[in-house]
Amino acid sequence: MMKQYKYPNITDWKSLFERPLKNQENLSEQVKSVFDEVKTNSDKALKIFTEKFDGVILNDFKVSENEIEEAKNLVSDELKSAIQTASKNIRKFHTSQQEEKKVIETTEGVFCWRESRAIENIGIYIPGGTAPLFSTVLMLGIPANIAGCKNIALCSPPDKNGKINPAILFTADLVGIKTIFKVGGSQAIAGLTFGTETIPKVDKIFGPGNQYVTFAKQLALNYNVAIDIPAGPSEVLVIADESSIPEFVASDLLSQAEHGTDSQVILLSNSENILNKINIEIKKQLADLPRKEIAEIALQNSKSILLNSIYEAIDFSNFYAPEHLILSIENAENFTDKITNAGSVFLGIHSPESAGDYASGTNHTLPTNGFAKNYSGVSLDSYVKKITFQNITKNGIKNIGKTIELMAEAEELMAHKNAISIRLKYLKNEN
Repeated sequence: MMKQYKYPNITDWKSLFERPLKNQENLSEQVKSVFDEVKTNSDKALKIFTEKFDGVILNDFKVSENEIEEAKNLVSDELKSAIQTASKNIRKFHTSQQEEKKVIETTEGVFCWRESRAIENIGIYIPGGTAPLFSTVLMLGIPANIAGCKNIALCSPPDKNGKINPAILFTADLVGIKTIFKVGGSQAIAGLTFGTETIPKVDKIFGPGNQYVTFAKQLALNYNVAIDIPAGPSEVLVIADESSIPEFVASDLLSQAEHGTDSQVILLSNSENILNKINIEIKKQLADLPRKEIAEIALQNSKSILLNSIYEAIDFSNFYAPEHLILSIENAENFTDKITNAGSVFLGIHSPESAGDYASGTNHTLPTNGFAKNYSGVSLDSYVKKITFQNITKNGIKNIGKTIELMAEAEELMAHKNAISIRLKYLKNEN
């Protein structure tokens, strides 16, 4: 179960922030080896790694139209309806993030603005493994569609029968993704990074995964391929006070613990009584979970911490910078301005993290491992580039010309100065 701590000194907080990590040296060597093989041998390497890591021999990685149609028939009408409802909410929220062009006249005659352009070629990685995350297809495919990305390639690991989960294929088709490959792990990221005979090279890679996938995405940066965020094992931090309901909090903690053995959950409270009740409830609910063994291992890496006040708990949370933060406290909305580091925040006892994972509308692809200190979660902005424009009139260059000349001369960049001086002289002669 969760490790318990009472009133830790602030000097000891750093040790409590540690996430469960695999041996980074071995992980690094393995992923770099995969990248080298895929770069050199392309599809041949993908075939070898798919057999080695997924236990299946594939001669064709691309998902056919027939497989997509077959998958649609394997998804229940009830689940299809649920996915469609979530899709509408996610589309509505992300559509609201579109920006209108604003032309600003910074000086009389000097007009500046910026416009968004979609990243043309993107790759989406969808974990399969112990939990096929078809919801992530919605989270990543919908904003790509809204942004206008031209080419979208999706990779997901095959099962032992060489198939991708039907719900993943149905959801991909729903959001307009037709280019789908049965390739998983770091080899999928390598394929999207370099391109192979089958998989297209992309400009930016999106999607969560285990630590191998996360390291592979960071390695892709060395080859001029951008990534969304370093999204690794899932995590949640819950702050609970006496107003919280132990059953609710326990369910929130377990919903993250069941993601994977390397997930982490943190429980903070100013009440020892409520901590004890929540821990008792965790044991009760854990016994009935199908993924009990996974959650139990995750809980061994997790912590229950008693602190002096809710304000101290929020300070702790800001240091930890959780992927998900749940404020299961009275008047939770009054504390929002105190939160500086978090991927996504859930306010009050009726705002479970599961809502954000599936259907409320916000994106669930979020920074983990403390990266919420300097990364945002995925949004429409993740799929576009911002290009600045300026249009300077004759009057405008007259108005700012002298300023530019003086600054360029002070930096001893005389060609820069001349680009202004020549124009000013031309305009003077013209008059």
